[in-house]
Amino acid sequence: MDNEAHNFTEEPTGGNQHPPRKQGGFGKMLTVAVVAAVVGGGVGGGAAYYAISRNNTSNGLTTTNTNTSGTTKTSNVSVTQSDASQTAFKKVKNAVVSVINYQNQSSNSDDAWGDLFGTDSGNGSSSSNSSSSLTEYSEGSGVIYKKADGYAYVVTNNHVISGADKLEIILSDGIKLTATKVGADSVTDLAVLKIKSDKVTATASFGDSSKISAGQTVLAIGSPLGTDYATSVTQGIISAKSRTVDTTDETTGQTTGQATVIQTDAAINNGNSGGPLINLAGQIIGINSMKLSGSSSSSSDSATIEGMGFAIPSNEVVSIINQLVTNGKVVRPALGISALDLDQVSSDQQADTLKLPSSVTSGVVIASFTNKSIARAAGLKKYDVITAIDGTAIGNMADLHTELYKHSVGDTVKVTYYRGSSKKTVSIKLSQTTSQLQTSDSSDSSN
Repeated sequence: MDNEAHNFTEEPTGGNQHPPRKQGGFGKMLTVAVVAAVVGGGVGGGAAYYAISRNNTSNGLTTTNTNTSGTTKTSNVSVTQSDASQTAFKKVKNAVVSVINYQNQSSNSDDAWGDLFGTDSGNGSSSSNSSSSLTEYSEGSGVIYKKADGYAYVVTNNHVISGADKLEIILSDGIKLTATKVGADSVTDLAVLKIKSDKVTATASFGDSSKISAGQTVLAIGSPLGTDYATSVTQGIISAKSRTVDTTDETTGQTTGQATVIQTDAAINNGNSGGPLINLAGQIIGINSMKLSGSSSSSSDSATIEGMGFAIPSNEVVSIINQLVTNGKVVRPALGISALDLDQVSSDQQADTLKLPSSVTSGVVIASFTNKSIARAAGLKKYDVITAIDGTAIGNMADLHTELYKHSVGDTVKVTYYRGSSKKTVSIKLSQTTSQLQTSDSSDSSN
C-alpha cells in the first residue's frame, strides 16, 4: 500500500496516551459537548425517528400513507431480526478488560518563580528536591483467554504496556486488579499479562482465523478512548482476510518488518488496541492492533480514510502467546548482522564503496557484525549486499525479517549477496537467535 503517496499512516490504537492523569473530566466533557453541538440537530431528529420507528416495529405495526388526508392507517408487518450479534457479544463481554499503563513521572520542587523566569532561587543554588510518582500514562484493552493455577491470563498489545512501571486490569464489572507481565513481543505487537483469578468470571476462546472469509460479520470489543467507554462493541465485516502492512521501530522509525493482518471496517479507535475481534460464534479471530488514518492527496478532492482497521489473526496470536507463557519471549533466528536498506546509501557510495553493478537497485547492506555472528563465520563481510534468501528477493530490512522469521532456529537457508560486482550464494545454519545478539558496532538495525 502506498501510504506515503496518500499521506496515510498506520496508527496503533492502544495509544490512548495522556500526560499525567488530569483531575476531573473537563477536557473530555468539553470535547463531547463540542461534538454534540456539531451533530446535535442530526442526532436529535434521528433519535426521534428511531424511537418512533422502533416502537412501531416492536409492536408489529407500520404506518401507511394515502393520498386522501386524514385516512392514515396501520397494517401488520413481520420483522425478524437475528440476535446472533447480541449472543456473541454476551458470550465474550465479561472476558474483555481495560489495561492501564502507569509510569513514573518526575516532579521538581524548585522555586516556582525561578522556574518561570529561568533564574535560580534566592541564594543562587540550583539544588532541588525531585520525586517521582506513578501516573496513568495510557489505556488500552485486553481479553482474558484462560485460567490456570490460580491465575487468569490476558492477551493485549505490546504497545499498550510498553514502558509500564505498573500495570492494572479493570474487569468488566469495574473491579481493579494489579497485573504482572508474563512476556511481550514487539515484532508481533503482542503481550501476555496475568492476574489473580478469584474475581474472574469469564474467559474467551480462540477461533480458527484461517477459516474466515471476506464479508463475514465481526464485532470489535474494547475501551475506545479509555475506561469511560469500556466494553464498547462495534459491528462490521471482514474487509480482507489477509493484508500485509509494514511494522516500524518505535525508536528509529525505520521499517523493520511486515505483518499479515485481518482488515475490518468495524470501528476501532484509540483504546481499542488489545481487544478482541470476534465472529458471530463468540470466538476470538483477531486482536485489534491498528487502524489506517489520514487523507488522500492523489486527487483534487481530499478523501478522508474511514473504516480501515487491522487485527492480528488468532492463529498467530495463539502461537505467540503460548511461547510467551512458556519462555517469556519469542525465540527467532538471526544472522548476527547490523544492516541498512540499500536505498539509504547514496548512488555515489553505491558506485565507489560498494562497487555494485547498476542492475542491483535494492537489498540490505551489511554494516557490521554482532559477537559470534553466524553470517561472518559463513564468510560474509562488511559492505556485502544481501539480495535474496532461499531465492526470495530481499529489497529491504522488512523483507529480510519476514523471510528469516519464517524459519526456526536450526534451519539452513541460502543467502544470495553481492560483493562488489560478484554475485555469491552461501548456506547458513540459523544457530543464532535474536536474544543472543550483542552488537559489536553501532548501526541502524540488528538481525
